[in-house]
Amino acid sequence: MYTVTPISDHTTWDTLVDLLAGHPLQKWGWGQLKSAHNWSATRLLVTNAAGDRVAGAQVLHRHLPFPFQSVSHMPRGPFFSTALTSTERTDVTTALTTWLKEHTGGVGVTIEPDLDATEPLTPAGAVASPNPILYPTTLILDLTQPADDILAGASKTTRYDIRKGAKNNLDIRRVVTDSEVDAVLATYRANAERVGFAIHSDEYYRDVHRLLGEDSFIAACFADGEVVSFVWLAKSATTWFELYASATDQGRKLRANAPVKWFAIEQAHTQGATRYDMNGLLNDGISDFKRSFAKHENTLHPSIDVPFSSLYTAWNKALPTAKKVLRKIRG
Repeated sequence: MYTVTPISDHTTWDTLVDLLAGHPLQKWGWGQLKSAHNWSATRLLVTNAAGDRVAGAQVLHRHLPFPFQSVSHMPRGPFFSTALTSTERTDVTTALTTWLKEHTGGVGVTIEPDLDATEPLTPAGAVASPNPILYPTTLILDLTQPADDILAGASKTTRYDIRKGAKNNLDIRRVVTDSEVDAVLATYRANAERVGFAIHSDEYYRDVHRLLGEDSFIAACFADGEVVSFVWLAKSATTWFELYASATDQGRKLRANAPVKWFAIEQAHTQGATRYDMNGLLNDGISDFKRSFAKHENTLHPSIDVPFSSLYTAWNKALPTAKKVLRKIRG
């Protein structure tokens, strides 16, 4: 028997996420960010019959046109106590979806847990999601290893670039001031225009940094007063999760990308995180660069949907609209 209780206090929620080793996308700040940009957030605590805190989930909701009402998403949630069995995790998730159906409704919820693909999660009514939001294939570094062992897993070229960056005293540091954030955004926007990919407004990214607070971490290489390479992460007590990265032509010439990423990895390691998640692997050059940091890949649990309405099928058939709405939640 599980009890689901909404949580409305920032500190209480983030304490729970970190206590149960939750993902950065389950932290309060991420929900606040999405709430500032067309979504809303519900944070749910799950307790067992003894009153123990055994799980939680931050759920994002997006209003939809009539008659669909809304669609919901659990980004890398729920998060669970390590004491739970796989059967208990499924029961907890069913308790959460039952609460959501009763209290928020809409067409249904997409669940994308931070679980390995080999770990079962089959809440009542679940079906494979036709519209995944987060990428299941990724690369997660095990930060419980010594830093030298992590570095040894990287390719020869990546290790060379990291050591060369240290030898050349590249100016790599954490971005702190608003002016430095603006410099990061200038680099990101220029590269997006050059390559031709869509990004959010500068206001959105400033909100990321402001609303995540200490859970936002930007590592950057500076040269001639400009940011020439950066990686931007969201972090929780256990997991650092890459959000965005970019570089200028000068940054590429300096081969700054690997040293910048390694700086972030070292900081995560030093601060006691156990996982560094590179947030998705595709068949592109960026993913090849990510793969150069290890000799393995990780496959997370596939996205699952729990329909709440007979309109669920109609919603998923409205693919252009559905994909446009869901894509906006990814970053």
